[in-house]
Amino acid sequence: MSVDLNRVQNCDVLKGLPGDIQKKIADQATLAEMSAKTTLFDCGDACNNLALVLSGSVRVFTRSPSGREISLYRVNRNELCIITLSCLLGGDTYPASGVTDDKVTAIVLSDPLFHILVEQQRDFRTAVFHLFGQRLTGFMQLIDEITFHKLDQRLAGFLAQGGSVVNDSHQEIADELGSVREVVSRLLKQFEERNWIKNARKKIEVLDRLALENYAADAE
Repeated sequence: MSVDLNRVQNCDVLKGLPGDIQKKIADQATLAEMSAKTTLFDCGDACNNLALVLSGSVRVFTRSPSGREISLYRVNRNELCIITLSCLLGGDTYPASGVTDDKVTAIVLSDPLFHILVEQQRDFRTAVFHLFGQRLTGFMQLIDEITFHKLDQRLAGFLAQGGSVVNDSHQEIADELGSVREVVSRLLKQFEERNWIKNARKKIEVLDRLALENYAADAE
């Protein structure tokens, strides 16, 4: 599907480019619309393009040999996938997987078009590496959480950051945190006994957000 020029002009990464370059992108890029739970890339896949997300969200995660998953980050509107950028710049295959959370619309730049823009357009190059740096900082925070925070603290923080109702199953939460369902279920039961949450089928009601926040922040 071709890309309307207005979409290019409204994309944060592209809107600062000269008009003739924006038209070239509209002519050569494609518009992709993907339904929820669509696999965009998997571990070992070749990296041939860069998706600039216009709407929706993509979950990027890694999977252990035993099948356990841990979320690395999400790519939302006007954000870039650092792993895709790394693979395009280095010519590597994907070391992780990406699946849409919901319906996603994106402008897709081919590998050749991406490299032309990086090499010839300073504004594009600056925007790309600025977003790359932001995502790298997020990676460092994730490593810090996994290394220095216990799973119960990370779980408390996950629940505290959500809304008053968390519509995730115990397995989905375990995948987010890189754990297993049985451990997450046991910790959720403990939180419920403290009256911090109320468990239901595929739904968790947050009763005491402050208690969860304090517990997540406790370094001991």
